[in-house]
Amino acid sequence: MALASDPALTSDGAAPMRAAPRCRHPGWLGGILAGLAAGALWGMVFVAPRTVPGFAAEDYAVWRYFACGVFSLGMLFAPLLRGQRPVLPTWRQAWAAMWLTVLGYTGYYLLLVLAIEGAGSVLPTLIIGTIPIWVMVLGKPHGLLWRGLLPGLVLTVSGLLVMMQLPHASDGAPGAHALDAPFWQGIAYAVAAMVSWTAYALLNAAWLQCNPGVSSTDWATWSGIAAGLGTLCMWPVLGTPWADLTSKQGLPLFLIVCTATGIGAAWVASVALNVASRRLSPSLAGQLIVSEMVFGVAYAYLWDGRWPSGTEWTACTLFVLGILASIRAHR
Repeated sequence: MALASDPALTSDGAAPMRAAPRCRHPGWLGGILAGLAAGALWGMVFVAPRTVPGFAAEDYAVWRYFACGVFSLGMLFAPLLRGQRPVLPTWRQAWAAMWLTVLGYTGYYLLLVLAIEGAGSVLPTLIIGTIPIWVMVLGKPHGLLWRGLLPGLVLTVSGLLVMMQLPHASDGAPGAHALDAPFWQGIAYAVAAMVSWTAYALLNAAWLQCNPGVSSTDWATWSGIAAGLGTLCMWPVLGTPWADLTSKQGLPLFLIVCTATGIGAAWVASVALNVASRRLSPSLAGQLIVSEMVFGVAYAYLWDGRWPSGTEWTACTLFVLGILASIRAHR
């Protein structure tokens, strides 16, 4: 796939378009709030698995996307209850929703799981953490000078470097197993996952720009259905068999948590991301993705009932300053 500073798609995913406009849209403030809302909802995923221990992360992903698909299907046909016709996608729109969902949902997560299995959790997580940087760089509007974007980039990179100093499990360190083929395969999968979601963020924003007649809600609904269909392929590969799943304690709460995150952190967050992608340039929308880490860490503090350490405060402060600097540059 081609990753450019102004990637674009038509409804069939083929033709290029002009670069995304700078943040001068009359609804730019709403776009910023929508981007932050998406980050706040995505941050739920960091702490949700801790509410019901004993279930694999793969099961949370599978059932979260399944819940998103079921909810999206309900949203698609909800107009029938009001005597109205549902808004159905064309074949081209359905195809675009399917393959973009593979990039940003099911395919991305499968690559991430394979990366963690091969290289541990630390290095793949750090590689994935660079996604906002790539989105900011590749999505920079032509009218924005690099010196304007540089402060936000430097602050965000500094925040990531500080995050790397926090205590981590040693399974991700390239120690004695660094020369093993599975380790480097895991790193390759992590890079592929990073490329996959970066491409999704840019191409999804471009698709929305090229299809103004499709509402952000309808696009989130079609994408949610595509994600639900994707779980039918994910479950046999990643998920725990239903008989084994039902034997675990806390299954009802597990399903409730998956449903809540499937609706909130998937469907609602997708609507918010679509709104932000329409009203903001990809570089600013990419900067707002950093808020996911800030909210995720804040939720973890609340769950643990503790104050962050000095290093954690420093990292989060750098992230917030990076967001503010990027907003100022785009204005």
